[in-house]
Amino acid sequence: MDATHRMVCQDDLFNPLSSMGVQVSFILVLSHFFHLVLKAFGQPGPIAQILAGMVLGPTGLSNIKAVRDVFFQASAADYYEIFGFLSRIIFMFLIGLETDFPYLLRNLRVAGIVACGGAAVGSVFGIAVSFFLYQQFEEKSSKFGFFFIIMLILSYTASPIVIRLAAELKFATSDVGKLAISSALINEMSCLAVFNAILALRSFRGFGKGIFCAVFIASVVILNKYLASWLNKRNRNQKYLKNMEVFFLLSLVIAASVIIELEAFNSIVSSFIFGVMFPKEGKSARTLMHKLTYSVHNFILPIYFGYVGFQFDGNNLWKLSNVIIVGIMVLLSIGSKMSGTLAACNYLNIPLNEGVFLGFVLNLKGHADLLLIGGASKAILTWSNPRAYNLLLISIVINTIISGPIVALLMRREHKLFSHAHTSLEYTDPTHELRALACVYGPRHLSGLFPLLSSLSGGHTSQLSPFLLHLIELLHKRRTNVSYHELEQDELSDDEGYGGNDVLEVHCAIDAFISDTKIFMSLSKAISAFPTLYEDVCNAAEDLRVSIVILPFHKHQRIDGKMESGKEGIRTTNQKILRHAPCSVGILVDRVQTGFSSFSHLLVSDHVQHVATLFFGGPDDREALAWSRRMISHSRINLTVIRFVPTATTIDAAATASSSDDGVLMALPSLRTTSSETDNTFLADFYDRHVSTGQVGYVEKQVKNGEETVAELRDIGDMYSLFIVGKGGRGHSTLTTGMSDWEECPELGTVGDLLASSDFNISGSVLIVQQHRHQKKDLTDD
Repeated sequence: MDATHRMVCQDDLFNPLSSMGVQVSFILVLSHFFHLVLKAFGQPGPIAQILAGMVLGPTGLSNIKAVRDVFFQASAADYYEIFGFLSRIIFMFLIGLETDFPYLLRNLRVAGIVACGGAAVGSVFGIAVSFFLYQQFEEKSSKFGFFFIIMLILSYTASPIVIRLAAELKFATSDVGKLAISSALINEMSCLAVFNAILALRSFRGFGKGIFCAVFIASVVILNKYLASWLNKRNRNQKYLKNMEVFFLLSLVIAASVIIELEAFNSIVSSFIFGVMFPKEGKSARTLMHKLTYSVHNFILPIYFGYVGFQFDGNNLWKLSNVIIVGIMVLLSIGSKMSGTLAACNYLNIPLNEGVFLGFVLNLKGHADLLLIGGASKAILTWSNPRAYNLLLISIVINTIISGPIVALLMRREHKLFSHAHTSLEYTDPTHELRALACVYGPRHLSGLFPLLSSLSGGHTSQLSPFLLHLIELLHKRRTNVSYHELEQDELSDDEGYGGNDVLEVHCAIDAFISDTKIFMSLSKAISAFPTLYEDVCNAAEDLRVSIVILPFHKHQRIDGKMESGKEGIRTTNQKILRHAPCSVGILVDRVQTGFSSFSHLLVSDHVQHVATLFFGGPDDREALAWSRRMISHSRINLTVIRFVPTATTIDAAATASSSDDGVLMALPSLRTTSSETDNTFLADFYDRHVSTGQVGYVEKQVKNGEETVAELRDIGDMYSLFIVGKGGRGHSTLTTGMSDWEECPELGTVGDLLASSDFNISGSVLIVQQHRHQKKDLTDD
C-alpha cells in the first residue's frame, strides 16, 4: 500500500500540470533574479524574463536529464498552449484599456507612416530571402504560405514588449515614446489583420466566417458598453465592482475570444479591440485596470516572456548552415526596420537620432510572431521540417535580445531626447497637447480644480491630458490593545483603505467630470507623510512629463466668506513643491460666489465667466498669460488682460485706443516702459494674435506705487470670477512697493498673497502661477 501511495504521489508530482506549475515557479524566480541583476545595467524586465526562460530551456538546465523529465512532459504542450492563450487575451485586453486612443487618432498619420515604413521594407526583404530559405529548409509545403509567414516575421513588431520596455525604461510618456508605442500597436494589429484576412479569403466559407467574426466583435463591443454603464450605476456607494462582476466581464471577453479562435482566426486583435472600445469612465474600467495591472505585470507577462525564451533551443546552432540562416534573418530584420523607419522619419522630418531609436524599438519581437510560425499558421502552412520552425524561433528571440539592450544604451546616450522638455507653458504651442497634473487632498478641492482644467482645454478635449493625484497623509500607526478582528472597517490599514470615504467621493466626481466634459482623466494616489509628500508629486510630474502642477491652497472658504486655514502640512508641502517641481506650478485659491457668477459653476451653467489676467511683468506673469492663452477659445469664458504700468512711462492718452463691443477699453500696449524686452515682445505678440482680433479685452492701469495698485485691485474685485497672476519674478518693481508689509503667505508672491487674503475683500477665485526655472529662487523672493 505504501508503494502504491508513493507511486500515486509521484504520478501527481510529475503529471504535465504539475510540471507546468514547477516551470512557471522557476521562471518567476529566475526572471526576478535576472531583473535585479540586469536593472543595474539599465536592462528592462522583458529581456531578463526571456533570459530566465533560456536558462531553463533546452539550451540551459533542461540538458540535465532529471530537469528535462520534469519540464518536458509528453502532453504538457496542451497545458502551455491553454495558459498562453488565456494570457494573451488578458494582457491584450489590458493593453487596449491602457491605450491612449485619442492620442492614437490624433497622430494616426505620423504613427502609421512610421509603422508602415519598416513593415513595407520588411515585406520586400522577406520576399527576397524566402526563395533562399525555402530551398535551405527543403520545405514541401505551400510556397505562398511560407513566403507569407517570412514576410510577416520580418515586418512584425511585438507591441506588448515595446510597451513593457517603455514602462521599464520610463520613456512611455515622452514624445518619441508615445510615437513608438502607437507605431508598434498599428504595426502589430495591421500584421494580424492581414493574417486573418488571408485566412478569410482562402475560400468562400472562410469569407463568411470572417464576416461573422466582424459582426460578432461589434456585438460584444456594444454589449460591453451597456454592461459597463449598468454596472457603473449599481452600488454607487462602492469604489470598485465586486469580484463576481469582474469575473463576469472577463469571462465574456474570454468566451468571445474562444469563439473567434474556434472559427480559425487569431483572437489577439479582437481582445485588443474589446479593451480599446471598453468605456473608460466609471468604476467598471477603473476596477478592471486595478485588478489586472498588478497580476499581468508581475505574473502573466514575466511567465509569457519567460516561455518565449524557454523555447529557445541553442543545440540547433552547432551547424554552420543554421548559424548562417539565423544570422541572415536577424540582419535582415534589423536592416529592414532601420532602413524603413529612417526613410519614414526622413519623410516626416523626424531627427535622425529619434529615427534610429524608433528603428530598434520597432525591431522587438516575441509575441504574435511565435503564433505565426506555430499553431496559427497551420491553416495556410504545415511545416514539413521542424528545423525551419526552430531556426525561425531562434532568430525571433535573438532579435529581441539584441534590440532591448541597444534601446537601453541609446536612452543613456540620448538623455536629452527623453528628458522632461515641456516644463512651462510660455514656450509651448497653445494648439498642442497640454499635460497637467492636478493635486487634491479631498473632494472639497475638486469643485475649483475641475472648472480650471476644463477651461484649459479651450473647448477642445484633444488639447488637454489631465492627471489627478489624490494626496493622502500617511498617519503613524496608533498603539491599541484591540485585536485586528475587532477593528472597525475604516480602521483597517490596507492600502485601499487609505483616504476613507474621500476616495469614493473623488471617484464619483471624476466620473461625473468625464461624463460632462468628455475629457478623460486618470487617477492615482500618493500616500506619504507630509514631510515627504512633495517628493511623490515631483516624481509624478517628472514621470508623466506634465507642463504644470496645480495645487489647492491650504486655506478654504467658510460659510461667512472668510478664509480658514487647514492643515499646516498642506502649506509646507505646497512650498516644497514650488521649490522642487520639475515644471511650472499653479496654486488655486478657490472662492465660491453666490449665484452663477462663481467660476466653480463653469461646468454646470451656461453663464459666461469673466476672467482677468493681471500682468506686472516678469517670467511668472508671462506664464500666467500663457495659461490664459489656452482659455481664449472656451465658449463660456470672457478674458480680459489687465496690465499695470508706471504712470511716468504711460503712453499719451491720444494713442490708438478704441472701445470694444462690450465696453472694455482696448489699447495697444506701451513698448516705452521699463519692462524687459522679453515682456514687451511676448505681450505684443499676444496683442496681435488675440486682442486686435477682438477675442480678448485689454486694459492698462496707470499706477505710481503699491498703494495705487491695491486701490485699483479693490475696484475690480467684484468684476471677475477668476484672477490669474504670476507669483513673482518681477524684481524690485515700483508697482508693488510697500505691498509686502502685511505679507502673510510669501509663497504666493506679493500680489497673489494680497488677493488671497481674507482682509482683501474680493469675490473671485485666484490662480497664482510660477514658471519653471532651472535654478529656483528662495521661496520668499518676490
